[in-house]
Amino acid sequence: MDPKRKASVSNETFDEFLAEQGILEACEDHAVKELIAEQIAAAMAEQGLTKVEMAARMKTSRRQLDRLFDPTIPSVTLDTLRRAASAVGRSLRIDLV
Repeated sequence: MDPKRKASVSNETFDEFLAEQGILEACEDHAVKELIAEQIAAAMAEQGLTKVEMAARMKTSRRQLDRLFDPTIPSVTLDTLRRAASAVGRSLRIDLV
């Protein structure tokens, strides 16, 4: 970078940047999924549940449960999230803001 040239500072927020790139919604979805997955993992740890036990409570396979915790797989159904929450004695709440 040319030392005589001053760096410009943008007033654009990160959300505005992501929206401009066309990826804001996908990033938000990914973040929400990861937050819920972290909460479910924490509840499993509190209860001493293994993934095999959790999958059995959800009436699914361990492989399907792994999809919930895999950050490279962004899509998870509401049904899966509800069953996971229920399996650890919690409920899933979705709010419109």
